[in-house]
Amino acid sequence: MISHALTIVVNELNSHLKEIYAMDTEVARPGNPSDGFDTSNNASSRDSVIFSVINIREEKTLKNQPNFRRDETTLKALYENPPVFLNFQILIIAPHANYSNGLLMLSRVLRFFQYRNVFTQDNVSPASITSNAPTNDLDCLESFKLIFDLHSPSMEEINHLWGTLGGKQYPFVIYWMRMLDLKFLGRPKEGSLVREVVTKISHKP
Repeated sequence: MISHALTIVVNELNSHLKEIYAMDTEVARPGNPSDGFDTSNNASSRDSVIFSVINIREEKTLKNQPNFRRDETTLKALYENPPVFLNFQILIIAPHANYSNGLLMLSRVLRFFQYRNVFTQDNVSPASITSNAPTNDLDCLESFKLIFDLHSPSMEEINHLWGTLGGKQYPFVIYWMRMLDLKFLGRPKEGSLVREVVTKISHKP
């Protein structure tokens, strides 16, 4: 589900770049920056925008939810653990061989998320949901609401980040992607609802 969420946003960005800037290739893609980039003479593989998950945090404000729900049709109580609500820190890198082009692409990404920072199943293209989606339906999102908020790290945080990734810094920006709920679609346990409360108390003879 994490992969599908990131893929949907990447597909939407690529569609935006093609439509607004008439770009004929898909430049945005998920990737791991610690793997490095092509440094040969043919540096076309560097001319892309890399999306990478660098941190995951649980949304604490939604943690205390009931572990059951009522089924009014069958008059049963369905017991299941509540979903896990997660926020993701997304690192977006423009490692272009031409530094100016990297800054240009990064500014286009920033303007895209300024223009549109909420993604739901109702406002994204159906092609963005199906293109490069996971092959197993259990790994795909049915409903979602992803909100992108800009994050401004301190110089110390930046130093630790790029030191972890290999020490070579490229033009980048960090966003928080909120909020993805993860839940296994299993069969919940059932129990009977309380339909009558007896309050009459008597002593045995």
